[in-house]
Amino acid sequence: MASPVNPDNIFEAFASTARANADRTAVVYLGSRYTYGDLLKMAEAMAGSLVKQGLGQGMRVVVYLPNSIQWVVSWLAILRADAVAVPITPIYTSYDFGYIAKDSDASFAVCSDTNYGYVLEAMSRTNIKKVIVARLSDLLPWWKRAMGWAFDVVPKGKMSKESHVLRIRKMLKGGARELPSVSRRNLDTAEILYTGGTTKFPKGVPISHGLYLDSALEQIKTPDFLFPAGENIIIGSAPLFHILGQTCGLSVLLMGGTIALMPKVNLDAIFDAIERLKAKSLIGVPTLYRMILEHNRLDLYDLSSLRYCFNGGDVLPVELNQRWRNKFNKPIYQGYGATETCGGVAMCPTDRESPMKSIGKVVPSKQIKIVDLETLEPVAEGRPGELLVHSEKMVRSYWNKPEETAAAFVEIDGRLWYRTADIVSIDHEGNLYFVDRTVDTIKHKGYRISSSEIEAVLQEHPAVTAACAIGIPDPKVGERIKAFVVLKEDVKGITGYELIKWCKERLAAYKIPQYIEFRDMLPKSKVGKLLRREVRGEEKRRAEV
Repeated sequence: MASPVNPDNIFEAFASTARANADRTAVVYLGSRYTYGDLLKMAEAMAGSLVKQGLGQGMRVVVYLPNSIQWVVSWLAILRADAVAVPITPIYTSYDFGYIAKDSDASFAVCSDTNYGYVLEAMSRTNIKKVIVARLSDLLPWWKRAMGWAFDVVPKGKMSKESHVLRIRKMLKGGARELPSVSRRNLDTAEILYTGGTTKFPKGVPISHGLYLDSALEQIKTPDFLFPAGENIIIGSAPLFHILGQTCGLSVLLMGGTIALMPKVNLDAIFDAIERLKAKSLIGVPTLYRMILEHNRLDLYDLSSLRYCFNGGDVLPVELNQRWRNKFNKPIYQGYGATETCGGVAMCPTDRESPMKSIGKVVPSKQIKIVDLETLEPVAEGRPGELLVHSEKMVRSYWNKPEETAAAFVEIDGRLWYRTADIVSIDHEGNLYFVDRTVDTIKHKGYRISSSEIEAVLQEHPAVTAACAIGIPDPKVGERIKAFVVLKEDVKGITGYELIKWCKERLAAYKIPQYIEFRDMLPKSKVGKLLRREVRGEEKRRAEV
């Protein structure tokens, strides 16, 4: 099984591996297998059609699909067409889609038929010119499509028939025979991933071809001590729009391995895929591992083929890791990363035991500093401080966000560093430990959610004058979202249910508050800044009583 040598373009790296492994299974999706040869052919055909439709070098394409063969084909095709992919979660509403499409100045969008209504609703406030629509069953064998429709198990969405709306199946049939050579490489942007943070709106993180390849190849090779990367079979339940799913899952396609894609998290489907495919790797967040351990049909399946279970997205509770060890006699390996660092900054090695609370050792492509929050001077070994990260091909700015860039990136001694806003410590053996977060973000089910984004939506309600959103620790999901709301003096009869319904119409499902508490006032600083830390402190003291 061959792997690329010093690649500097993602598609060329994939194509090199695909040609060397043409008959091997690259993707398993809804029970169907797609070889590397199939995947390469489909990606090139779609790329040709995209170019025919006017997609040019460096233009942005929003990928608004769930984990599927269509997602992988679209992403590869966009890169083959020398364009830039903008993957987003399929559970976004028209509000989020419209914002990201406009912010990235995207010209094309690839969406599922069930999301087409959101695209149509938002198009007038974007520069989207062409929409490619896919059904979840589009690239399955004809008999599976027929059975899906006959038994009504395929989600059905409506789409219009205007000239700007195209079907992905037709795109695969109408590709150009020859495509121009790719010219975007190394430090040229390959994709823009949007991440939450401390601001009202998601921030675009431009990931270059070179950075992605360095990070992805490094992370997919972490379990090399357990098995060769080319023999890896990964359960792809981690979302592909997220850096975790990309660098620890999708990247197996650069090595000749296999990824089994899950459109959504269904534990029985995951268990069945592990058993049938003899999967070696499972990628997930703490919530997934807890759900697995608590599933009442777990013992009906044989999961013994799993050798590498990796946790990212949030800190793994010690008790959860211990329960996993007791059940499967294997650890859950941990790592730490961010979208801005293209995933892994630290990974737990597989050739030795890591301390239970460690989030890993720094990977070779990254350099770190642990510094005092105020002075940015290095702290002593073992002392907590803010983690700064540098790499040769690092992200250097957010997309169209100069103020956020200035706050998150700092130059020290002539070198640029990304400020993670996470407090960590390091021991004498180089093991990193997560201590705390300094920013006002909420970690819910592995997602990083901006407090101010939730607050802004609540404050748009005509009855609300102020709002504060915080995370309440919860062992099952990391943190639950609680909002504190101050109503206008002359307003009566507003309920928490009404405000949650308001949020459901404007926020993705994972951003919606689970609790609403009404207050007469919220704590603020002398200059009028909302003091979320005080509210969090109040909740913590209340929980300890």
